[in-house]
Amino acid sequence: MGTSFKCEFTVGEAIGQIVIWLILSIITLGLALFVLPYYFVKAPINRTYVVDAEGSKIGKLTVDIAFVDILGHALVWLLLTIVTLGLAYFIYWSAVIKRLMNAAKITEV
Repeated sequence: MGTSFKCEFTVGEAIGQIVIWLILSIITLGLALFVLPYYFVKAPINRTYVVDAEGSKIGKLTVDIAFVDILGHALVWLLLTIVTLGLAYFIYWSAVIKRLMNAAKITEV
């Protein structure tokens, strides 16, 4: 047996995120939805651990990405989404997940 991942992101944390992003989306008239994928996907990754065969935590996944990087990427996709009448937003989620996974590192616990 080798190592595996264990995510400790709870349903309560997910509900809290949904409430926060719903409020932010209303306040910003929907503009917050372009940075939402970064934080929505990043939260479970940052609560994921690498565990050994016995279940002991040996590492932790972490994603550190600067808000400036998020904003630059989000603005490009905002323009693409406007031009494509919203269709690019679905592809944007995949692009965000790829960027976050490429930025993920395993740190020692």
